[in-house]
Amino acid sequence: MADKDKVFIFDTTMRDGEQSPGASMSLEEKIQISRVFDELGIDIIEAGFPIASPGDFEAVSAISKVLKKSIPCGLARHSKKDIDRCYEALKHAPRFRIHTFISTSPLHMKHKLNKTPDQVYDSIKEHVTYARNLTDDVEWSCEDGTRTDMDYMCKTVELAIKSGAKTINIPDTVGYTVPSEFTKIIETLLNKVPNIDKAILSTHCHNDLGLAVANSLAGIQAGARQIECTINGIGERAGNAALEEVVMAIRTRNDLMPYETGINTTLLSKASKLVSNVTGFPVQFNKAIVGKNAFAHESGIHQDGMLKNRNTYEIMTPESVGVKQTSLVMGKHSGRHAFKDKLISLGYADLTDDVIENAFGKFKVLADKKKHIYDEDIIALVDDSLVLDNKANNLVLKSLKVFAGTGEPQKADMTLDVNGQIKSATETGDGPVDAIFKCIKSLYPHDVNLQLYQVHAVTEGTDAQATVSVRIEENGKTTVGQAADTDTLVASANAYIAALNKMILKREKTAPMMEQQEEKMRGI
Repeated sequence: MADKDKVFIFDTTMRDGEQSPGASMSLEEKIQISRVFDELGIDIIEAGFPIASPGDFEAVSAISKVLKKSIPCGLARHSKKDIDRCYEALKHAPRFRIHTFISTSPLHMKHKLNKTPDQVYDSIKEHVTYARNLTDDVEWSCEDGTRTDMDYMCKTVELAIKSGAKTINIPDTVGYTVPSEFTKIIETLLNKVPNIDKAILSTHCHNDLGLAVANSLAGIQAGARQIECTINGIGERAGNAALEEVVMAIRTRNDLMPYETGINTTLLSKASKLVSNVTGFPVQFNKAIVGKNAFAHESGIHQDGMLKNRNTYEIMTPESVGVKQTSLVMGKHSGRHAFKDKLISLGYADLTDDVIENAFGKFKVLADKKKHIYDEDIIALVDDSLVLDNKANNLVLKSLKVFAGTGEPQKADMTLDVNGQIKSATETGDGPVDAIFKCIKSLYPHDVNLQLYQVHAVTEGTDAQATVSVRIEENGKTTVGQAADTDTLVASANAYIAALNKMILKREKTAPMMEQQEEKMRGI
């Protein structure tokens, strides 16, 4: 494709997206996400903010080593310490980008930075030049750009390009602008900045007014050629522009936006599910492109139109984003071969025989309970089996009985396999879930904070499977456990146990590092 027709996709799911309250990701989860993003065809992956914490530095460093096609990127404020830390995390990659930023709006300069416009101007020259000496791929952002004086923005953008920035990002940091205004901002920069042809203009739009995608596309139509976005639109406050929406809008309305991205759109659904599972943030049913109902038709009129010609009510095919159109296909009479073939069609081609056998057994049990088996049911079973297949699990639920209702205290009887020992306990609680969690704590004493307990049905109906997400915290470390079952209480127990198993694994990995640090302090 011609350079003028190429739109670069800059993903910030693991940096801006992780700043969503409660969306923290472990190192292992970030590496898993980065591999899928690399396969997806994302051009630049902003892996984190290296100066923010040792965990962020470690994640950016690890991701920079595993990416094969995507360019890793780290964020840095206008601080040489920030920029150096960014460089140290990224230097393992053959190509990498340093993304540095400073606020330029009158509001931010006065109340956030306590700097004058001249001081900010001088800082741009100093720090963009400093970053450029470490890499030839520097991106500069004028934070709160859409509330910045246009003459001052033109002046700072010109300086950033002179100082070595090859990408100039215009953030709508607080989701304040509208498409017509954002169009004018991009056009003004293209017309008034004399050296603008030496850089790519980028958009970074937040969704506070629900306009992030619309503003991003307006920027592209005005001449920007990079979109900063996140999978599922996650991010601070109301989130960022959703990657899957901007990509499919460009692809579907190529008549009005004759541009191309390098995204393999058939992997969008897979990426969406992965990010949802890792963060514990469910995708709303009516979410564009990747929502459960995005390709569902219930109205009789719509169904009639679809049977005659699918184009009557679908502007894109579900297959184009990695979704299978038919959901009601499996039943209790299906055999292993059909089940395995179904798993392959859902994107699970690399499962071990143990995981398939475990999921198939659960499928048979579920098929006896439910009249209809949906794709989402099977996906939940497989994801649950993948957790149970982890041989490092210290805790395994063996049996659970719960007594609930009015008139008597709620009680749970539980048997756990704790590091190979079978243990049982009975506890009462303020509700059945509380009793279950007390049983687990009794059988495996621990002290963690429960940050999230969330239940949602995988499919509709009273016989639907429930997927439970549990997030726990211990000494600043968080883990998320998920489990699915037609019995919500069983799913709750397994989700909590899965989170605990992950926390135990984190402890085991952290202990040797702590011992090494203590030895250094003792001078050994």
